[in-house]
Parts: sequence; C-alpha cells; structure tokens
Amino acid sequence: MKAVVIHALGGPDQLTLAEVPDPVPGPGEVLLDVAYAGCNWADTQVRTGIYPHSMTYPMVLGFEVSGTVAALGPGVSGVAVGDRVAAFPEKGGAYAERCVANTVGLIKLPDSVGLDVAAAFPIQALTAYHMMWTIYGGIGEGDTVLVNAIGGGVGLMCTQLAVHAGARVIGTTGTPGKEKRALDYGAARVVSTVGDEFETAVLDFTDGNGVDLAIDSYGATMLDRTFGVVKKLGHIVSIGEAEGQPFKNIRERILPRSQTFTRLHLGHVDHALPIWQAGIDHVLRGIVEGWLKVPIEGVFPLAEAAEMHRRLEARHVAGKLLLKA
Repeated sequence: MKAVVIHALGGPDQLTLAEVPDPVPGPGEVLLDVAYAGCNWADTQVRTGIYPHSMTYPMVLGFEVSGTVAALGPGVSGVAVGDRVAAFPEKGGAYAERCVANTVGLIKLPDSVGLDVAAAFPIQALTAYHMMWTIYGGIGEGDTVLVNAIGGGVGLMCTQLAVHAGARVIGTTGTPGKEKRALDYGAARVVSTVGDEFETAVLDFTDGNGVDLAIDSYGATMLDRTFGVVKKLGHIVSIGEAEGQPFKNIRERILPRSQTFTRLHLGHVDHALPIWQAGIDHVLRGIVEGWLKVPIEGVFPLAEAAEMHRRLEARHVAGKLLLKA
C-alpha cells in the first residue's frame, strides 16, 4: 500500500510517499480502508521532533482517520466489516491507504455524516468538548470564555460549543482575516494578539473581572499573558505550544488569583469511560442537527502531504485540512 513516511525529522520535505506492507490488526484492533486522514498541528510537531509524547521513527504520520472496516483483529466484537467509522490511531498510521486502530474509542458514524467530515471533527471537537465539560465541569449561561487562536480548528469548535451552551466568547488571533469565521459562529469579539490590546480588550469585555475559562494553544508569551485576564478561581487550559515553550513556573502564575491550570492531551481521556461516549454523542448530535459546523479548508492527495503541512504552518487556515487516500 501507499503511505506517507517520515524517515528523518525536519521540514515538510521529510514527508515521503512510499510503498509499505499493509498493517495487520492485532487483538482489539481493526484494519481500516482509509478514506481521509485529518491534519493536526500535532502532526507538524511529530515531524519536527518536538511533540511532547514519544514517537518511534521512521513512522507513518496521522492520528485521526475515517474509513470503512476492512478486517477484524482476533477477538474483536461489536463492529463489522463494512462499518463506517472514525478512529484515533494512537501511534500514527492514518496518512496511508490502510491503517489499524484500536476498537476502544472507535466512532461509528451516522449515515448523514460524510467520511470527509468524519476525519475532520474528532480530535478538534472532542478536545474542545473535554476542555469545557470534563475539565471545566460544564460550560453554560453566565460563563465567559477566552479562546486564543480562535480562528484555528480547535478554536472554532470551542466557539460553537460554548455559544450553543449559552456562554459568551471572546477570542484572539495573530492572523488578520481569521476572525471572520469565529464571528460568524457567534464569538462576541476577536482581538489581535499583537501589542497591548489583548489584555485591555479582555478585561473591558468582562468589566474588569476576567474570564471564567481561558483556552490556549499558543504557549510562549501568550499563555503567560493569559493568566492576567482570567478571574479569581478561574481556569486556564493549555492544549499546545505553537509559539514555543511557556514560562515554566506555573505556580507563580496561578497564585495571585487562585487559578487552576490544566495541560490537556486528548489521549489521556479514557476511551472506556462514560465521559468519552458523552463527548462523542454531544458532538455528533451537533453535527447532525446542523448547529456544529465542521469547516474543511482543503483536501490533498497522499502525494501532497508536504504541501498540506506547509499550508497549515502558514497559519492562514480557518478550519480543517484533510489528506485523501
């Protein structure tokens, strides 16, 4: 089969299309005929070697996939050959014509959800859900949420989920033009990360009190600045370091306002627990009912995986990029 392989760490050119053996599903796994693989910022981190969770190279990239079940591993039940699913290959493998995935966490798709959408929503929408419901305890009316990088995939999901629940959303972006879709999805205001306007705007938006919840994927100085616009007893959730490593003494940041801080990795949400299925049910209901949009910004063939990464890293994407097998 054809697959996109990383042989050495580096830039997008390290993504090479190669012929590799078909993977074989083990106990508790299924083999998928891949339809689409989702592209995430974590993919670029794995490619450059800065992903915070260990990987073994060479490897086939991709942690988010949709397709149809082609074969069952030993002892697998509850799923059948031909089922349409979305999945999370824990060690990668989605940038390929076939991949294996664990049946725990497998998402069976409603007929009305296309395979393109199925590869575009799981990581971003479920990350957004678990930040606001599992970690924060449930977003709702009266809550104010700050979403840094609001124009990105996770940011747009956070915006829609929070607004639908009755919360007010203010966001930031460092790229002019990426505020439009967030505003269309119900964000009350989007401000630039450049200069001092960010802190002033957020505090003005909350009458000086600060937001209840802040969600950050920038890291570096933006995360450091975010602590100052979160209210006393408020919460900050970090999901990435796109701009670099943040200030390391988090204790010093949270002490002045008794804030709480979480660094979330979606893979740490136990797929066997009811909270995992609750997130899937909530997100799929939103997609089927039409109030949760899944914007797809581009679809690339396997041979153009490098170009897909270049586009993502250019920071002009307000939605999802997919790789089509």
